[in-house]
Amino acid sequence: MHQKGPIQIIEWEDLDKRKFYSLGVFMTFTSRATAYPASLIRTRLQVQKGKAVYSGTFDAFLKILRAEGVRGLYRGFMVNSFTLLSGQAYVTTYELVRKFVSHYSPSNTVKSLVGGGAASLVAQTITVPIDVVSQHLMIQGCHSVSQLSRFKVKPKRVLAASKSKRTFGQAWDLTVQIYAADGVKGFYRGYVASLLTYIPSSALWWPFYHFYAEQLTLLAPSAWPHLLLQALAGPMAGATAYTITNPLDVIRARVQVEGRSSIIETFKQLLAEEGAGIVTKGLSARILSSLPTSVLLVVGYETLKKLSLRAELIESRHW
Repeated sequence: MHQKGPIQIIEWEDLDKRKFYSLGVFMTFTSRATAYPASLIRTRLQVQKGKAVYSGTFDAFLKILRAEGVRGLYRGFMVNSFTLLSGQAYVTTYELVRKFVSHYSPSNTVKSLVGGGAASLVAQTITVPIDVVSQHLMIQGCHSVSQLSRFKVKPKRVLAASKSKRTFGQAWDLTVQIYAADGVKGFYRGYVASLLTYIPSSALWWPFYHFYAEQLTLLAPSAWPHLLLQALAGPMAGATAYTITNPLDVIRARVQVEGRSSIIETFKQLLAEEGAGIVTKGLSARILSSLPTSVLLVVGYETLKKLSLRAELIESRHW
């Protein structure tokens, strides 16, 4: 049987940008909608004290479903959907930085590492203000957890009585409270913690993804399509990168929700409260949220790039 060649990487200059961006918005929205419930559960697990409310990911899922219904799993999603802009900024930065680094190093690992880190820096600058609001909304459905937040939103029935707030609802109410308390900097609370979390995660994800994809290509039967191997490599890369960076993600969630200003003090308090448990706190939910995200990201992104390939290059590529 004919042996497959190495996986071909479609670079930025190979793409029809109009197709790439129009299809990319749909892909980003689909992946975020699929992963959002696990992100909400992860946030509540990380913010709660010990195991005061939820004993784990599955327990949190069942309790939220029983108490708040399916809508509870998507609390704050409409606000979070504004991160579609950051998704496009992320992929653009990643591809452009890969192209720039290729002038200095032919190594795919180096290009992926630098590109992933730079892409996360740009995306987080856009995403953090949205995350600050959406994370406060995520925890509002659980009284025991929402008490840890400095901001309390009014019930929807109360907001509905006010014409000025009827359209924007609880998200607007929170936005006003955050601005009144902290000004513009309130929307960037936890920005440094987010960078310390997501830049390493992103920088690690891409090299691990390409590494696992290459290894699976060597191990799998030649009849297996490359897209399937890439779909398997994505979650493996996510699990590896998120396990390494999980303590930083726990600190980020606490800083943003509880309004802390010191990453070091937050880490010390978490260490006193949880001990070594901070290494795995919310990790299973984070990995679970990364599974559909990674699969959709890989299958969607690789398919997107193939569909966006410039017309004159289609015949020269074989998958």
